[in-house]
Amino acid sequence: MIAEGVYALTAEGDPNVGAIEGDDFLVCFEARATPTAARDWLRMLRQFSDKPIRYLVLTHYHAVRVLGASAFEGAVVVASRATHRLIAERGLQDWASEYGRMPRLFADPDSIPGLTWPDIAFDNRLDIDLGPRRGRLELHFCGRGHTAGDIVGWYPEANTLFAGDLVESQAALYTGDAFHTDWMTDTLNRLKEFPSEHLVGGRGAVVHGAAACDAAIEQTRDFLQVTLREVREVHRQRGTIQHAFHAVQRALGPRYGHWPIFEHCLPFNVQRVWDELDGIDWPRIWTADRDREVWASLQA
Repeated sequence: MIAEGVYALTAEGDPNVGAIEGDDFLVCFEARATPTAARDWLRMLRQFSDKPIRYLVLTHYHAVRVLGASAFEGAVVVASRATHRLIAERGLQDWASEYGRMPRLFADPDSIPGLTWPDIAFDNRLDIDLGPRRGRLELHFCGRGHTAGDIVGWYPEANTLFAGDLVESQAALYTGDAFHTDWMTDTLNRLKEFPSEHLVGGRGAVVHGAAACDAAIEQTRDFLQVTLREVREVHRQRGTIQHAFHAVQRALGPRYGHWPIFEHCLPFNVQRVWDELDGIDWPRIWTADRDREVWASLQA
């Protein structure tokens, strides 16, 4: 429990999930990778509240976040309009790619009935009335970042920010579908405008205290800045993507290399920055075949 009626489940390196109590219902954040995995989380949540789940908020489209949605029976699924577009454009390919990369997260993959689609999709902001005693939950699209459609949940009654993968604390970033410059400037600046006392990132520890919340955002910014700086310099000098990979590894390793999923994510992060520097604004779709090609080329 983070605050009264505010809950989060964290696991080292694995996606975090959470929930907020309304007066007579629950809002859940993220669905995990399969319905079976989601039910494990819901059993833990039921130790604290037996209220029905009315809303399921998905911060973005990645498979490990969304494919367990059918376990939240009767819940209204909420996401950004950009996330809806991304599911239509690349949801199936992302499912295959992520299952190939992280099969341990997909407990009982046969329990997945298909792609998860939002029932409500919004552009910039959506408020959920939690009732007279609980106030409101604000959902905001703050700009392109980890994906084109990330949203955050701000609960002012407890000064709690559910930041999704826009912020990580003590866990490395995955940026294979990211917009690095937007993310590390305008988007993170928007997140700093929330007077957070508690911050639940996409992975890693829950952060408490205004200074620590600010530090988590700045840690995320530093990771992005260093990655972009190192790849840009190699790209400018007409080096190879392999050179860029090793330059980022050397630059980030001393501070971040011991954190969960650092080595796993690095090839995809470097490839995405390289694409951006080549003028590819909209991320290329990851497939299982492309995953293998990138691993092979960057680690040759």
